[in-house]
Amino acid sequence: MSPGSSVSEALRAAMNASRRAQDKERTLVLGTILANLKNREIELRRPGTDEEVLEVLRKGIKTRRESAEQYAAANRPELADVERSQIRVLEEFLPPAVDPEEIRGAVRAAIAGGATEMGKVMGQVLPKFRGRADGKVINQIVREELQRG
Repeated sequence: MSPGSSVSEALRAAMNASRRAQDKERTLVLGTILANLKNREIELRRPGTDEEVLEVLRKGIKTRRESAEQYAAANRPELADVERSQIRVLEEFLPPAVDPEEIRGAVRAAIAGGATEMGKVMGQVLPKFRGRADGKVINQIVREELQRG
């Protein structure tokens, strides 16, 4: 993604490139996400901001993760693999993930600041990393740090 271009423009450019390359799987997943984005823009009655586009991407990734887990549980590894490959395509458009140690530092600071319950720590830490880290990862780190203390 070149600097100055929006995430939605990058998605559209990637879909056009995958069409030219006749990469059907990549074209399908990008087309699906762009359709989801279009629906979101219709809801908003305006073009989505980069943050809103990233929200649509994360939701698509979350849905595919859940599907992959269900397929794996149903002993359908080939379908789970399809979902995982779609996740990899979508993750290309997300900003780099936050280092877990940075999250751990914020969690320790919240605990040192007097937050001793799960909900209070999450309430302080989650907004700092919204959109840059998976909530499950943050939740896990909070649990680990609260058990230590």
